[in-house]
Amino acid sequence: MSLSGVGVSPGRVSGPRVVVAADLPEPSSVPVPDALDVEAGKIGPAAAAVAAELSDRARSVSGDARSVLETTAAMASDPALIASAERLVRERSLPAPRAVWEAAGEFMTALRAAGGYMAERAADVADVRDRIVASLLGLAPPGVPELRSPSVLVARDLAPADTAGLDPDLVLALVTEEGGPTSHTAILARALGIPAVVACAGVLACDAPGLTVDGSAGEVTASDGVVRASARKSRPEWDGIGRLADGHRVKLLANVGSPTDAHAAIAAGAEGIGLFRTEFCYLSAEEEPTESAQRAAYAAVLAPFAGRPVVVRTLDAGSDKPLAFLPMGAEPNPALGVRGLRIAFDRPELLDRQLSAITAAAADTGVKLSVMAPMVATAAEAAWFAARARAAGIGRVGVMIEIPAAALCAEEILAEVDFVSLGTNDLAQYVFAADRQLGAVASLKDPHQKALLRLVGLEAAAGASAGKPVGVCGEAAADPSLAPVLVGAGVTSLSMNAVALAGVGAALREVDLEACRALAP
Repeated sequence: MSLSGVGVSPGRVSGPRVVVAADLPEPSSVPVPDALDVEAGKIGPAAAAVAAELSDRARSVSGDARSVLETTAAMASDPALIASAERLVRERSLPAPRAVWEAAGEFMTALRAAGGYMAERAADVADVRDRIVASLLGLAPPGVPELRSPSVLVARDLAPADTAGLDPDLVLALVTEEGGPTSHTAILARALGIPAVVACAGVLACDAPGLTVDGSAGEVTASDGVVRASARKSRPEWDGIGRLADGHRVKLLANVGSPTDAHAAIAAGAEGIGLFRTEFCYLSAEEEPTESAQRAAYAAVLAPFAGRPVVVRTLDAGSDKPLAFLPMGAEPNPALGVRGLRIAFDRPELLDRQLSAITAAAADTGVKLSVMAPMVATAAEAAWFAARARAAGIGRVGVMIEIPAAALCAEEILAEVDFVSLGTNDLAQYVFAADRQLGAVASLKDPHQKALLRLVGLEAAAGASAGKPVGVCGEAAADPSLAPVLVGAGVTSLSMNAVALAGVGAALREVDLEACRALAP
């Protein structure tokens, strides 16, 4: 047997196969509770118990694992999730476990529709859902079984709380049928130094006693179950300053979407925020939040970065990322439809209110503000956005480069704005005509692909000519093996999930600028 997936953490090992148990079965809608208020009242304590257990686990670890467990604990105690489940009990007479299941399902649907990083967070919500449901039913939560000897762990997918708690001395490698190169499983596996392959179709059906896993090539083959492991790298160490061995500076920034993300980024040593996804503040909103509500939500995320640079991205939504207060109608191909900045062309007042709220939140928190727009295709669109942003009092304005047309018009776009940031997740999707959510084409979304890197180099060269910075805020920036290539191509900053910062920072310290340039295509 030989299977292929996407290698996301290097190393080659063999060992016995251990399969992670399947998710909890879907809870029933019957029997109808006798006392609805009493039934609804069970949800908060169950969620609190799950959050407390995860917080306890977080205190027993450090670094990347701790930040992930703290984030998951915060999700378990999310007031919006609890309130939604309690409402379902009272309005539809559902048992508490079923209400939690359905409430979480609503959040997961919204996240999957949002695509990219947010879609991968749906697995995090599913983990929290299963833990709360198990607590309500008095069952043990699903998760990784206790390992008594070194093993290769196989799963449909792994929740971040499970991945963060893995013992690298016992987990030889990770293989999942689902997931992608930007998932928490991938990022944490790299941080822990555990070889890993994701999107490996058919691995759960394999009944071999053991597996050989090549986390570099993405190959998984049957083995006799005997442990054979190469030497594992030690955990990376980083002092919080992004620079190469020769002192060349490369800002290492964080991608955030919530206050919890922001605090985790500060703890991980982020020099600033390279991408604040403001749509996280809208996910559960039935109507557009008021300007004052937006201001408060943004300030809560920005506050930990007082005095530091932050890049706020305006609302990235559309028919492929639906929001309740923005009905877009059906589109034959939503990924190519009205999304991102395109929404503002017909609803400029929506953008203007958001820009005003962002400006006020930046003043409240004392951050060094930059704002950028998503899904910009032409220089004219960049100029239109820049004019509105500057009219709102924003001094530094940029755009995302996610569309090949924008990358090919780099010089013209940079003439209209102060900086650009490459969203490699969407850019790869459009360059390779490969749906970013489809595991069957995951190999095409590998950010090491030369076509993608050449577009990055084209943009960086235009930035250098104009004397303007060019960053990468797609999760390509989170790969320690790719970071030197991006720097060699001319990228001036890298922004990523907080758990990836130490690995990338340590990798850059091992090379100088000349070596990086030699790696660029």
